[in-house]
Amino acid sequence: MQKLLLHTCCAPCSAAIIENLLAQGIRPVLFYFNPNIFPEEEYAIRKNECSRYAASLGVAIIDGDYDHAFWLKDMKGLENEPERGLRCLKCFQLRLLATARLASESGLDTFATTLASSRWKSLTQIAQAGNWAASQFPGLTFFEKNWRKEGLSERRRILLKENGFYNQQYCGCEFSR
Repeated sequence: MQKLLLHTCCAPCSAAIIENLLAQGIRPVLFYFNPNIFPEEEYAIRKNECSRYAASLGVAIIDGDYDHAFWLKDMKGLENEPERGLRCLKCFQLRLLATARLASESGLDTFATTLASSRWKSLTQIAQAGNWAASQFPGLTFFEKNWRKEGLSERRRILLKENGFYNQQYCGCEFSR
């Protein structure tokens, strides 16, 4: 079975994607790396939901370090950017670079992200950040996909309800509230 590293942002956005990948014979290893999420209690709730779902499927999950202070330092000067502005692009680059690094260090040649399932996010920015991150590591490919199509948005809603997932109302950073 083919493997890939899947950056995951939350269980509601991840569930249908994980299910879809498994159905295609692709075994994702989840990477929960989201230092943007604030407050830390919100981060823990989202991480626990992802971990619970991964365990129910027997899918491995790697917990990235939570360092919100580092993220804030990296976003300095972009606090007033609108949603889908430069702050979002830089945030995607930071998280997907960490994902690409882990994929490369783990001997995986492909990575993807569940960020492309959210209707609130720019697919163009996600693709730009993912392809840029992949270019930093020879032989690494960003699996670029619009996870909103092919019935995945509807499946997301079904799995959210079936699993009783916590469904957040903002992307995670304090600037998007």
